[in-house]
Formats: sequence, structure tokens, C-alpha cells
Amino acid sequence: MIENKIIEKIAQAILDGEVGVATDTTRIALEAGLDPMQILNDGLMAGADEVGKRFECGEYFLPELLLAGRALKAAMEVINPLLAGKATAAGSWVGGRIVIATVQTDIHDIGKNIVGSMLTAAGYTVTDLGVDVPLKSIVDRAEEVGARVIAVSVLLTTSMPYIKDLIGLLKGRGLREKYIVVVGGASVTEAWAQSIGADGTARNAAEAVKLVRGLLKAI
Repeated sequence: MIENKIIEKIAQAILDGEVGVATDTTRIALEAGLDPMQILNDGLMAGADEVGKRFECGEYFLPELLLAGRALKAAMEVINPLLAGKATAAGSWVGGRIVIATVQTDIHDIGKNIVGSMLTAAGYTVTDLGVDVPLKSIVDRAEEVGARVIAVSVLLTTSMPYIKDLIGLLKGRGLREKYIVVVGGASVTEAWAQSIGADGTARNAAEAVKLVRGLLKAI
């Protein structure tokens, strides 16, 4: 079917990191009457998921990841006005708010910046608080902007305990159930994330997008 070919072309444009093709084909799909949800889930997100798989297996590297992110962000700008406030077929919240930060005592931000960019490209509203952010500031800002997800990054092993403290702070304020807390960084493992009570971790930016979508779906 012509519809399937258009969707496949959108996914391929994300894989190829082709901004112009991604935006033009997305517009063509909308003009052809395709459901924006289908465009998002079967085209854009399917392409992004494949990028993540190729990055994980070493077929793609950081340049390809960044190019795919730019193509995804550009195409999302085309359909976002039609998706604002709606839930996708996959259960994620288009336009959902996320607060992201590197936890206090750690000033590393490359990974955080890439993850933030990919989440923005995927249609989420991301508030980046920067590096060395006090725990109270993270929670206060999440409350202020109405976030649903708190994403914290850490590289230094000496800074890792502060993420556990962040979860403790949320519990102490009666807010733990209100937020999905995802963690990341070179020293973070799945086992450690589980041990401190975080909701999940991801090995790379593309996987982080997939993780957040999955956690929101489970709500």
C-alpha cells in the first residue's frame, strides 16, 4: 500500500539522518490523510528504535545517533501541533514533561546533553537544569514545571550516592509515586539502579527514549 511505503520512507529517513526527507515525507503523510499517531509510532519512533539497536550493536556510532536525532526532532516539529496532549498508541505522552540534570558534585554533561536532545526530538518537553544540581532544586523544579519524569545523570562514582538521596528526598516529601525516576551514566548499572529504587536506566540515548516511553506506557 502507498501508506505503508510513506511510513517506511519516514522510518528510513530517521535511520539515514536525513532532515529534509524526514520533514518532507512527514508533511506528505499528513496531506495524504495518515493518522499522526501512525506516523509517530510506525514511522518516526520505529526509525528511532532501529537507530538504538544499531548503536547498541556497534553498527552506528555517535555521529549517526546525532544525525538521527536531528531528523527526528525536525519531523516531530511538523506533527507536534497535531499531537499535543494526546497519548500515542504506545502509551507514551506526547509533550510530556521531563526534568533532567547531572546530580550535585558532578559536572559532566555530554551524556546528559545527548539524552536530553533525543528526548526533545521524540516530542517530550525537557527542562535541562545543567550540572552539579542540588537535590532540592531538582525536585522543586520538577514540581514547578509539572514534570512526570526526573532523569538524573552521574559519571563520578563518588557522586552516585546522591541519586539514592534524591529518591529518599522524594519519599520524604511524599512525592515518590508521583515521578518516574530514570538514571544514567558510565558507572550506572541496572543492578545498582534497582538497588536504590530507581525506575530504570539505559545504556545510550536512543535506549533512554525507549525506556521513558515504556515506563509511561505502564502508568
